[in-house]
Amino acid sequence: MEGSRLEWSARLCGLGAGLSIIGAFIAALQLHQGTMGQRMFVGVFLALLVGLGLLLLYLEQVKIRDLCYLALPLALAMLVRCLLMDHQSDDYLTFLSQWYEVIREGGGFAAISQPVGNYNVPYLYFIALISYLNVPNLYLYKLFSVFLDVILAWGGLRVVRVLVGEKRSLSPLVAFSVLLFVPTVVLNGSYWAQCDVIYGALVVHAVASLLEGRNKWSLVWLALAFSFKLQTVFIMPLWGVLWLAGRVKFRELFVFPGVYALTAVPALLLGKPLGDILGVYLGQMGEYDRLTLNAPTVYQFLPQNGVYDQSFLSQLGIIAAMIVAFAMLFVGVWKRKQLDNQMAMAVAMVLVVGIPFFLPHMHERYFYLADVLAVCWAVANVRRIPVAVLVCGSSLASYSVYLRLKYNYILYIAGDYLVMFWETAAMAAALALCLYHLVTLCRRGEKQ
Repeated sequence: MEGSRLEWSARLCGLGAGLSIIGAFIAALQLHQGTMGQRMFVGVFLALLVGLGLLLLYLEQVKIRDLCYLALPLALAMLVRCLLMDHQSDDYLTFLSQWYEVIREGGGFAAISQPVGNYNVPYLYFIALISYLNVPNLYLYKLFSVFLDVILAWGGLRVVRVLVGEKRSLSPLVAFSVLLFVPTVVLNGSYWAQCDVIYGALVVHAVASLLEGRNKWSLVWLALAFSFKLQTVFIMPLWGVLWLAGRVKFRELFVFPGVYALTAVPALLLGKPLGDILGVYLGQMGEYDRLTLNAPTVYQFLPQNGVYDQSFLSQLGIIAAMIVAFAMLFVGVWKRKQLDNQMAMAVAMVLVVGIPFFLPHMHERYFYLADVLAVCWAVANVRRIPVAVLVCGSSLASYSVYLRLKYNYILYIAGDYLVMFWETAAMAAALALCLYHLVTLCRRGEKQ
């Protein structure tokens, strides 16, 4: 009787998935840009992403019945993203669309040698590639992010599976489904046309490989992530921690610079100066002078109308972030014999929440790694759910500040006001909980 119910529920989920795919295709046909054929391309691409997700799950040895269940959230995720495709953010209009036009008019890959944008060369390869396609670039930018949303969910499944350590557990499948609907993940790519999911997905796979003991592959993933986004540095100390703990060999670390160097080779062959390639991240670090750009960082605790020595406060924040990183490295030395996957994940969470929390010049999107890893951590252990709620809630509230161009709440204190106090307080509480869980795991290891 129970088997029959499960079979029927799986069939209903499969039916719901089919209807959702049809809905996504119809929604694609209603998009505002391009010809009917170009809009059909969007619908077909989204349908293929459902197939890709199911294929990845099948390769992870997920049962056929469970695939029917998971087809529904996959298809619904594509439908939701399709409904957001037409939005043109200020970032898209000001930067992405302009970069696309420069590269398209410059001859695609031939234009990579020119000084285009402020992103590293792998992202320029992507723009050059889509410049040859006869589809509105707004959709192509977003479809690339949606494709990587699926890869991100796959990575989350891998992380949770190694944390749970039970082959029959449903937690990895839950992680796959939940990550598809994390609000900041949905908004970042399909609405905002941002690309944080690129390095986010690659980092999640890097963490999964690291926890699985596949160190070289983890460094391949990590180097690829860093080649796309500088914000990968938030989690890079984790490899130092595991090296000090004896879980990563020093010679394995050389995989990172080797892979990173390979990502620059096509640009060099296309004539881009080496100085331009190496100077991209240096230019990004000096691009903004504001202490925080709508990010829930420690600087939001400063009254809005105060007069501050921004250079001094920036240096203090950098020192504080370095203290966080060095404290985690100390954990690697201190717990050398007991540093297991649970402790390593706690260290990762302290890094991805703590480092951007103290660094100056952070954008609201720079807690992307914290969002997705917090969800994985919570699915693997329900005691971590408060961390995920605080991190994701704070990030979402920060996104809304930029996307609505309006602060959510303003707290008045002695005639002055704090514009993002509650978002920052939530992130600070999440960091405190991460530290608490890490200390608890360290003490438990001492007693064993």
